[in-house]
Amino acid sequence: MSTSVQQEPETGRESPAGDTLAKAGGADARRALIGLVGLVITVYLMVTAFQSIVVFDLAKLVQAAVAIAAGVGGAMALFFFLNMTVEGLPQRVESRLKPYIFVLPAVAFIGLFLIYPTVQTIVYSFADDESQAWVGFQNYQDILGDPDFRETLFNNFLWILIVPVVTVTLGLLVAVLADKLSDSWEKTSKSVIFLPMAISFVGAATIWRFVYDSKVGDTQIGLQNGIVTALGFDPVSWLQLDTFSVNDLLLMVILVWLQVGFSMVLLSAAIKSVPEETLEAARIDGASEVQTFFQVVVPQIRGTLITVFITVLILVMKVFDVVYVMTGGDFGTNVIGLEFFLQIFQFGNNGIAAAIVVLLMLAVIPVLIYQVRHFREEESTR
Repeated sequence: MSTSVQQEPETGRESPAGDTLAKAGGADARRALIGLVGLVITVYLMVTAFQSIVVFDLAKLVQAAVAIAAGVGGAMALFFFLNMTVEGLPQRVESRLKPYIFVLPAVAFIGLFLIYPTVQTIVYSFADDESQAWVGFQNYQDILGDPDFRETLFNNFLWILIVPVVTVTLGLLVAVLADKLSDSWEKTSKSVIFLPMAISFVGAATIWRFVYDSKVGDTQIGLQNGIVTALGFDPVSWLQLDTFSVNDLLLMVILVWLQVGFSMVLLSAAIKSVPEETLEAARIDGASEVQTFFQVVVPQIRGTLITVFITVLILVMKVFDVVYVMTGGDFGTNVIGLEFFLQIFQFGNNGIAAAIVVLLMLAVIPVLIYQVRHFREEESTR
């Protein structure tokens, strides 16, 4: 029995399905157009808002409000219209394009505020003080041939050699001892030790200036000289004791004081994550508490130890605020970060300053590479 299929007579009109597709296509096109227009308007308003902060002499509170509104609100609007624009495209194009579209703003900001300044700084390091004429490697020859700069490099070496090791060691010691306390005392002690992390470097340096302060023939307001004079000795100018880099060591104390809390928190969390079964097994095998700690606990928190060490190391390589506030780089306490600041803002030597930054960047890159490789190794073993 044959089945006949009736065909609709050609009337010259599209089917209902075709009408729906046409309407959907038109709606998508309008959506994409609206999103594109919204993107342009959003970018224009953001640029105008930030320009108004620079051009007009606005009050600080108004500047902050404009910056927050333009930054946060602008970012939300930017991603909203980006999403609208992409959703108006054909399905195949949308699925392929959407991941890149949402990553694009972050990549653009990284390129604008990180990659471009880095390349520009490298270029300026081969130019003169006014960044107008090429001088080749002259800037590098000048700074590396300067005895004062070599002393600055030695000071940075001391900071790198001492501060990260002392910070990690004290952080680990405090974490272990605090974990032995009761819950209430553990929280209190950790809070007190972590408290300096809430203080800026400039604020911490200002506090410690009073600790090291010395006055000749007057009543001592510095804590250390107050103790020294109470014991019957003459006051000491602590920050001018450049013999054996004593004043450098006193400045390092400030950074250690600031970072021990950071080290303690991370290492304490790592120690608490060590499985109790491994500790019990070591004790059953006759290991003492010291052997258990160094042969069982430390190997299991090695990743955290390295992470804390490298984080503090990178911070030390860029140290600037503490030295600037305490001594201004005098009395043999200068460091690379402060030398860069002085060269560009006090002496106006743009080429020298750029060369110093490039050297610092070259010193940091191997540390960053090691940190990335270590992180990948840690992830691969999980």
